[in-house]
Amino acid sequence: MELIEPCETLAATYRSFIHEFLERKEPLIPAILERDARDFASLICRLRQDAAGVDLPEGYVPASCFWLVDEHQTLVGVAHFRHTLNAALAYEGGHIGYSVRPTQRNKGYGKIMLKLLLERAQALGLTRVWLTCDQANVASARVIQSSGGRLDSEVPRKDGAGITQRYWIKPG
Repeated sequence: MELIEPCETLAATYRSFIHEFLERKEPLIPAILERDARDFASLICRLRQDAAGVDLPEGYVPASCFWLVDEHQTLVGVAHFRHTLNAALAYEGGHIGYSVRPTQRNKGYGKIMLKLLLERAQALGLTRVWLTCDQANVASARVIQSSGGRLDSEVPRKDGAGITQRYWIKPG
């Protein structure tokens, strides 16, 4: 398993990743997956600009997208790593949002991806990383907790559809 930056050569596996979510009528998480991928080169360019903090929409912070790929270069997971937090992300969102391909869940890939992301956070100088998950998402909470996450608080979701758990993790 390897955590890589998005690239144009993996367009087909990216689209199949998205297709699995849509086929199961699951929400596209992290929200970065909702971006239009019809012009894949433009999507990759935009993701690179986001990481550099170039031409960000109002309320956005610089953020890097990473893909977890297997030895066959099949996309197994997607992560969105926000370099800083604003008030909205501090409430619900955190530094890292990630998901694993539905057909590849319960194989430890979420834990692998989070470990690699925490290494990136440490390299950027972050001493604490803020993660959130839906209270009903027991699998995500287990990944966060097994990676050293300590529950800080629980707050109502902004959309009113449940509770968000908020965790701190010290990278390294």
